[in-house]
Amino acid sequence: VRVYESGGGLVQPGGSLRLSCKASEFDFSIYTGIWYRQAPGKERELIATISRSDIREYADSVKGRFTISRDNAKNMHYLQMNSLTPEDTAVYYCTRRPAPVNWGQGTQVTVSS
Repeated sequence: VRVYESGGGLVQPGGSLRLSCKASEFDFSIYTGIWYRQAPGKERELIATISRSDIREYADSVKGRFTISRDNAKNMHYLQMNSLTPEDTAVYYCTRRPAPVNWGQGTQVTVSS
């Protein structure tokens, strides 16, 4: 039971990225999907969740700029990130709730000019 994150990269301030989270060996549709991020020297931060019934919640730091979504047919969920700033630079991780899986390798997002 694992998750695989992808889609990170280097982007200029004001740019956009779309992260993907692929579930392996479990059905993502019956879980809440969650995105966390961890910036250098900081604790891991929960930034977005999407419930089984598509109720979305966001941390204040990303509200209005990030959108979480899911595609149950593909067993994936996504994080669309717009209006990125250098403060969004971090490694981004996905997981599920309840019964969180082991952390994946994450995907690095770097926002820099």
